[in-house]
Amino acid sequence: MLWLKALHLIFMVTWFAGLFYLPRLYVYHAMSSDEISNERFKVMERKLFFGIMTPGMIATFVFGIWMLADYAWALYGSSGWLHAKLMLLALMLVYHYFCGVWLFAFKHNRNTHSHIYYRWMNEVPVLFLLGIVILAVVKPF
Repeated sequence: MLWLKALHLIFMVTWFAGLFYLPRLYVYHAMSSDEISNERFKVMERKLFFGIMTPGMIATFVFGIWMLADYAWALYGSSGWLHAKLMLLALMLVYHYFCGVWLFAFKHNRNTHSHIYYRWMNEVPVLFLLGIVILAVVKPF
């Protein structure tokens, strides 16, 4: 069970690394004006999203669901913290999806957001991280 938890945490860190860095790339990409920079950002964003972030997300869910199947379902009905954590994870999936939407907008030169928008979006994963870690460790309810 501890191996599952360790792998779950390792891939969660990988996923969050991408969630923190990709919107930061979008900030710089939205500020760039030359074609060389635009193409370089497109490559970096694609590799981060498809090569690190999405595999990290998938592995996080695989090991998380495995842990749920092993022992947490017995706690599910009486653990409000787990319900809240799963809700935050669902919201993170929505955020991940929007990171992909923005990726394709940049890929096709259709970005409509300013660098300020992406600066704000870059802070969203911090809220998810705080909530999820506090819920999983402290189990406040």
